[in-house]
Amino acid sequence: MTAPLPNPAQTISIGGLQLPVEITNLPRANPYLDIDDYDPEGDLLSLNLGPQHPSTHGVLRVKLWMDGEVCVKAIPYLGYLHRGVEKLCEKLTYVQITPIIDKNDYVAPMCNELAINMAFESLIGAEVPERALVIRTINAELQRVASHLLSVGTWCLDMGGALGGGASAFLYTFREREMILDLFEELTGCRFHYNHHTVGGIRHDVPDGWGDRVKHTLNHIEQRIGEYRAMLDDNRIFRARTVGVGVLDPVLAMELGISGPNLRASGVDHDLRRDEPYAAYDRVDFRVPVATDGDCYARYQMRMAELEESIGIVRQLIDDIPDGPICGLKGVKLPGAVKAKAHCVTYAGIESPRGELGTWVIGQKGANPYRCKIRPPSLHSVAALPWLCPGNNLSDIVVVLGSLDPIMGEVDR
Repeated sequence: MTAPLPNPAQTISIGGLQLPVEITNLPRANPYLDIDDYDPEGDLLSLNLGPQHPSTHGVLRVKLWMDGEVCVKAIPYLGYLHRGVEKLCEKLTYVQITPIIDKNDYVAPMCNELAINMAFESLIGAEVPERALVIRTINAELQRVASHLLSVGTWCLDMGGALGGGASAFLYTFREREMILDLFEELTGCRFHYNHHTVGGIRHDVPDGWGDRVKHTLNHIEQRIGEYRAMLDDNRIFRARTVGVGVLDPVLAMELGISGPNLRASGVDHDLRRDEPYAAYDRVDFRVPVATDGDCYARYQMRMAELEESIGIVRQLIDDIPDGPICGLKGVKLPGAVKAKAHCVTYAGIESPRGELGTWVIGQKGANPYRCKIRPPSLHSVAALPWLCPGNNLSDIVVVLGSLDPIMGEVDR
């Protein structure tokens, strides 16, 4: 059963949205603090968190200034994983780009592929068959389940042995995530980077019996969600580490362009799947979970609630996949098979597990895009660290960072 989420007792309208009053006007840390102007009696220490530290969830460096145990200033440094993906898109054809996009958000490659190919389809005017749209939606939601499982598990690992062994929650969630990867391997032949989407549809049709195995997997994971909640929801240590820690107010979240579960945990009811439906989301019913506390615990609750909603979406679609082709274009035999006919500009955005993943493309006549710009939600989430870290202990900063669930591959694109 889906756990109830708290409703705001009082709201205020800002920018046309109803936001919770209790966290709208919270005092903010000064991210532009000049260390030279800080208290001369302070015992300041400059400390680097990362880029090699595993709890940074990738090669992220956060330079911290600590006054004893308390952070007074934080600056994230990016660029350690820069792959030049956007520049590579100019050198490759539309057909060749999908495999390298897989590696941006390497925890949700199915969603990466969907976003880039939706942009290319808009650019060249390709029609996607109904069967492909439904299978795309199923895969996107299965990927969301796998991503959120890994997010919760690794976050608990960050908090360490205080949660009854430290690695317990991680091993449990990783166990269920493996079942999703088994399904993707059966569908695409690959376990991690799938190259499943193509311009105009998908490359691989579902094999016989795959739908039954999907339902079996979802039934198993749904039962396990109760175990996760029993382990964490009322765990006194877990709640002490997360409740009231790293509170992100909704106004700041919108100013920084934060989206996805991190935004909805701060009381902003926004989800592209519902508000600007794509693929087959216009034919399913689902709830968009929203919380009002804006802290680490609320962000955890968002992901747990979305696990249940994603399972419900897949169940609505898996037994009703329409017949027909899986791609609206001819089979690709050469790298230059897909071409744009004229200069044009387009943007396509999807709701990835981390928020709005957008692709802005300038096309030109031929098989290569002229420019490609990717809007990664993790980049905007990391931008909140200079506001959320000051005032917290070092151990809390690790918790705040993990609750934002950034993937550094897409931060540096």
